[in-house]
Amino acid sequence: MTNNTDTHRKTIGYILWLFGFTGSHRFYYGKPFMGTIYFFTFGLLGIGWIIDLFLIPSMDRQADLRFTAGPIEYSVAWLLLTFLGIFGIHRMYLNKWLTGIIYLLTGGLLGFGYLYDFWTLNEQITIMNRLG
Repeated sequence: MTNNTDTHRKTIGYILWLFGFTGSHRFYYGKPFMGTIYFFTFGLLGIGWIIDLFLIPSMDRQADLRFTAGPIEYSVAWLLLTFLGIFGIHRMYLNKWLTGIIYLLTGGLLGFGYLYDFWTLNEQITIMNRLG
């Protein structure tokens, strides 16, 4: 089964790429392993970060085929996670109010929940979009 719906946006990918030394654009496109490497190496010392400027269109196409569109927008959730994640706003957007409030009170469970969501947010949204 192929998914021809645009689940991820190149513009969001490029906005997150600006913070690419943290790996945020890699996480956004469903590449958590490389996102983690970028996080700890500052975008492979900036070299991988610059190369990704040209790879974003390909990563965007791959993400569009891999993930399921639906009522929850990946781009909105990712912007909320990237910029307000420690406050749990992205979890509230996903209607996960209890964990959103817990994140709000604990700084994203001291940052570990925030990192967990970087690894799993695309899958969380795909499951919810398939169900609803």
